[in-house]
Amino acid sequence: MSPHLASLRYTNAYAALGEPFSTPVAPTPFTAPPRVLHFNPAAAALLDLDPAVAADPQLPTVFSGAQALPGMAPRAALYAGHQFGVYVPQLGDGRALLLGEVRNEAGERWEIQLKGSGPTPYSRGGDGRAVLRSSIREYLCSEAMHALGIPTTRALCLIGADEPVVRERVETGAMVTRLAPTHVRFGSFEVFYYREQHDHTRTLADFVLAHHYPEIEPGDPARYQRLFETVVGRTARLIAQWQAVGFAHGVMNTDNMSILGLTLDYGPFGFMEVYDPGYICNHSDHHGRYAFERQPQIALFNLSCLAQAMLPLMEFDAAKAALDAFDPQYQAHYGALMARKLGFDSEHGADPAVTALRETLLQLMRASRADYTRVFRALAGVACEGPVPPALRDQFIDREALDRWVADWRARLRAAARNDAARGVAMRAANPRYVLRNYLAQRAIEQAERGDYREIDNLMRVLARPYDEQPEAAHYDAPAPDWAQNLQVSCSS
Repeated sequence: MSPHLASLRYTNAYAALGEPFSTPVAPTPFTAPPRVLHFNPAAAALLDLDPAVAADPQLPTVFSGAQALPGMAPRAALYAGHQFGVYVPQLGDGRALLLGEVRNEAGERWEIQLKGSGPTPYSRGGDGRAVLRSSIREYLCSEAMHALGIPTTRALCLIGADEPVVRERVETGAMVTRLAPTHVRFGSFEVFYYREQHDHTRTLADFVLAHHYPEIEPGDPARYQRLFETVVGRTARLIAQWQAVGFAHGVMNTDNMSILGLTLDYGPFGFMEVYDPGYICNHSDHHGRYAFERQPQIALFNLSCLAQAMLPLMEFDAAKAALDAFDPQYQAHYGALMARKLGFDSEHGADPAVTALRETLLQLMRASRADYTRVFRALAGVACEGPVPPALRDQFIDREALDRWVADWRARLRAAARNDAARGVAMRAANPRYVLRNYLAQRAIEQAERGDYREIDNLMRVLARPYDEQPEAAHYDAPAPDWAQNLQVSCSS
């Protein structure tokens, strides 16, 4: 590994596509001196950078857009998208810039993108900035999701400056440097379909295939169909993972859906605390389009929009067959994940008895407003014999109903010959103790706004090991305190 930013080797394949796929734009640096608020060595390793690069004086200037390194080709990507179900013909990177693309020693491609780097041709009158509040949330959550094993963009560093940015109030500006193999999204295809620029659709599909789906043979006459089928499968798995861990994205527009099946664009997200399938994490979502329970349905809608955009490249029947396969794939992934959360093997995901146990428990949790993460984690400590521990039982109003459920659950475990000790280990590996609860993020934000960034570091350490007990960090799994019960997050967050 190298401790020098200048050691990065750029290839810039996406930039080489030229216009109209993206537009060259120079970042707009902060007017105030930039400073590093946090640096992530785990993400730096993806670029073959030594953690010592955190002390490089170039770091804040490069990743605030004030200094371009040789090989960088800053560009803002063009895309469109369905926003809250309505097609918007031109969106694009309004506050983000692709600085360049790095190939590491393992041959992996990583795009380096600044978020909050100033106006672009796609800013639609906005300032192109991001605020400290939203930048901290994305920085923390992308790494928390990675540690949970959920595909996501990554966060390299968080840069701040004493520069005012006006949102609902005057806030402090910040930039996140995020990494992904590609930031191409469903809307990247939609824009060319609706402009009837089908040659561009093909060019983009060929780019995605060549650089990100090498397992699909370039000479395969059905390669675009194979691409779409693979995206459907990856999206089905991703949404199942979201649902199993209780994550709500908040703005599942097609321009926020990754062609690689990554969690992309962290805005008004939320980890569900009190179990409520109708949980809406975005207070701008007045009609609940993106409520937690609707995420699988919205994912299918978004995939149908992508299918429409790719119809010039594949047959209608093939697209329909791939879409029809979404729900069975989603149900299979979700069933397997939930079976593991309940202490069974993945293959029990389709077992009607296990499915019934899952649904009954969720109903009990909903009636009691029980904490989703804490219930499943506590369940890992329940043995097949003996009283139900208070850590689980006290989360329910109807304790007798819970006792009956536990009796049925234990009977099914005995039938599956599940050993208590081994099962406990497996359940703790499937049920995180720590997730990024909204109040935890808010506490880090409020401290950072006072110039104290230590809580960001604390959370990064805890959330990097979400499945471990971490006795010294036990307070990080506590339910939201009274002051945080009504925290609201909007699209500007």
